[in-house]
Amino acid sequence: MMVADILLIALGFLALIIGLIGSVLPLPGPPLSLLGLFLIHWSSKAEFDGGLLWTLAILTLVVTILDYLVPMWGVKRFGGSKAGMWGSTIGLLVGLFGGPFGIFIGAFVGGLVGELMVGKDTGTATRAAIGSFVGFLFGVLLKVVLCVVMIWYAIAALVS
Repeated sequence: MMVADILLIALGFLALIIGLIGSVLPLPGPPLSLLGLFLIHWSSKAEFDGGLLWTLAILTLVVTILDYLVPMWGVKRFGGSKAGMWGSTIGLLVGLFGGPFGIFIGAFVGGLVGELMVGKDTGTATRAAIGSFVGFLFGVLLKVVLCVVMIWYAIAALVS
């Protein structure tokens, strides 16, 4: 195996793993995983069908767009406001310092605080925070599934 292949495969798997982690953290998870898949594809040890690469690229684009739209839909669907969305985003970032579950708790609490700050009653604010949280979880689920699929294809291509 040539040094270039080793480097491409190592960087590819690094991008795939960071992409998976980025599916939960505020990083561009699926685009990083897609980059990892392309790096592995450019080595001489694995080759992916063009149709597969295009499909994964389109899915990455769709999931990335949905990742922004679904939380907004969740907030609106459950009666929230932009303040709740911003609160949820800020809570997520603050929650990064709270360990593995900090981002989930932070997203919920931030959404709740955002809604309370604009004068919503506790019940409405709680529903909106739940909507924001559900939207966030759905986005995370979509990104994790897509990144895991890309990791699976990478491993399968290198093992075969």
